[in-house]
Amino acid sequence: MILGIESSCDETALAVFDPTHGLRGEWVHSQIALHQAYGGVVPDLASREHLRHFAPLLQVAATECDLRRVTQIAVTRGPGLAACLAMGVAVAKALALEWGIPLVGGNHLRGHAWSPFINLHGEAPAEFDARLAALLPHLGLLVSGGNTVLFSIDAQRRIAVLASTLDDAAGEALDKGAKLLGLGYPGGPLVEQHAAKGRSDAFDFPRGNNSRGTLDFSFSGLKTALRYTLEKMTDAEVHAQLDDLCASYQAAVVDALARKTARALAGGAYRSVGLSGGVSNNRSLRAALAEVGRRHGVPSFAAEPRHTGDNAAMIAFAAWMDAARPRTATEEGSGLTFEPALELAG
Repeated sequence: MILGIESSCDETALAVFDPTHGLRGEWVHSQIALHQAYGGVVPDLASREHLRHFAPLLQVAATECDLRRVTQIAVTRGPGLAACLAMGVAVAKALALEWGIPLVGGNHLRGHAWSPFINLHGEAPAEFDARLAALLPHLGLLVSGGNTVLFSIDAQRRIAVLASTLDDAAGEALDKGAKLLGLGYPGGPLVEQHAAKGRSDAFDFPRGNNSRGTLDFSFSGLKTALRYTLEKMTDAEVHAQLDDLCASYQAAVVDALARKTARALAGGAYRSVGLSGGVSNNRSLRAALAEVGRRHGVPSFAAEPRHTGDNAAMIAFAAWMDAARPRTATEEGSGLTFEPALELAG
């Protein structure tokens, strides 16, 4: 069994993954309430909270799951906030030394890339390899606060980046849009709440970088368009049309993501399409990607809601996926790396 440890930002998370039976348990401490007063994550406060909560979280995990059966530890080693990552790595090294078991450092983005398949494994662990083979090559869309990436997974389970964002990530655009609209933190879910009550065609916001020659994304122009729109409106008008503004702004983000994914899907012999990352919890985006898959005749897989944000289950699962195939050189493209799990020194 693999103990996953995640602390790349503001979630302290543990999970135990059993390749034979699936996930045995997940434990998370979220810091959202702490950082709301600051409008975003404060790194020093986040690392302090990790220090405070890892030990109690481990105690809870030990009462609910037999940690003595753990045979490997997988910890997020990047990307993320340096001080927060250091806390998780320190805990992982201490446990690996105490228990005398191997430790690997996992790539956070690689965890997100594999997260849509965690539930597929849980449905029938003994049949997972065969079911996964039938879904490869796979096209994935990873959408989070810091990353917007289109990638492929080939039949050898190698990950290659096809496109990324030229400026802001989709999640960042939603959070900054929320700030311009006077909403709180985290912005993306608040935009979604208002969007559910508004008209998505009320405002004509641009779809960035819509040229046919590239799959890359761009969201900075959308954010600027919202700012210019708000400058022409009174506070009363913004308040009265807040739902429509949110719906139209969110629709521009979702439409850009869906269009590029559809274009990539049409240009390759993919057998499945996936959605992962924190923003993938957005219901409009999940519906749009499911529709893209339906139109192209391939099954779509979205990460379970509890596995869309930062979580330890995806780190443990990705470590197992890496161990199941020969080690390769760093898999990279477009300046973004999806490094396989690497052994960490004690």
